[in-house]
Amino acid sequence: MNKKAFYTELHRDLSALITGEPDLIATFANASALLFERLEAVNWAGFYLLQGDVLVLGPFQGKIACTRIPVGRGVCGTAVKENRIQRIDDVHQFEGHIACDSASNAEIVLPVYQGNNIIAVLDIDSTVFGRFDSDDQHGLENIAALLSQHIS
Repeated sequence: MNKKAFYTELHRDLSALITGEPDLIATFANASALLFERLEAVNWAGFYLLQGDVLVLGPFQGKIACTRIPVGRGVCGTAVKENRIQRIDDVHQFEGHIACDSASNAEIVLPVYQGNNIIAVLDIDSTVFGRFDSDDQHGLENIAALLSQHIS
């Protein structure tokens, strides 16, 4: 299956999974489980919830994670500060990277919105350098948009 078809199927399945669920934590918990189960070569998938100027660990799948990340620090905090997706081929080259799991080598972080405000980030890590390409970014952007629409 090509990536476009994969992400179309993933979007469909996530939509079915979260339809009718009003609780944010339940929605993010099932979304992180689905992403962790379906994405290849991923060692962490989950959410950090924005509380003031700090991202606080939310639902996730994978190893123990950093609990709090200040806005502007690391890949997740930079995504919030710059209000844009961060796709990093080699996290060891990212200035200020926070190594929650030293086995992670690539990362993609996507803002999740309620209206026009970031309320969380979707964070996905991989042990494979360069794991996330533009097709992954586009597919995951649609996943983050689905979550944002569901929340709003």
